[in-house]
Amino acid sequence: MRHRRHYTLEEARALLPWLRRRLAEMRDARSKLSNAEGKRALAALAPGNGGGHAGTAAGDAFLVLQRAVGALEEREIVLRDLDRGLVDFPALREEREIYLCWVHGENDIGFWHELDAGYAGRQPL
Repeated sequence: MRHRRHYTLEEARALLPWLRRRLAEMRDARSKLSNAEGKRALAALAPGNGGGHAGTAAGDAFLVLQRAVGALEEREIVLRDLDRGLVDFPALREEREIYLCWVHGENDIGFWHELDAGYAGRQPL
């Protein structure tokens, strides 16, 4: 088995509101790090120079991303693509390990795929 944690469909569904919030936080933080001001602040960071307000904002955004990634990893939820909001939940189907596959914007988890099949191998539940 590749994963220690496996989700039932009901458990994965129950996490969707939490997951939507994490994805929104991560996208917001990433945009703060990738905008021009954030890039300048990161470039200006040096020991003894926190980059002022922009440096603090960039540092805060980095911490938000770090915490969100850690929260997903702790739950063994696999983030495949932040832009699309593509997420896999490890699960068991007929005694073999699979992924329950969800994309932000879908109302529910309606697909699964084999571990190595990826998005292209999605099949309806």
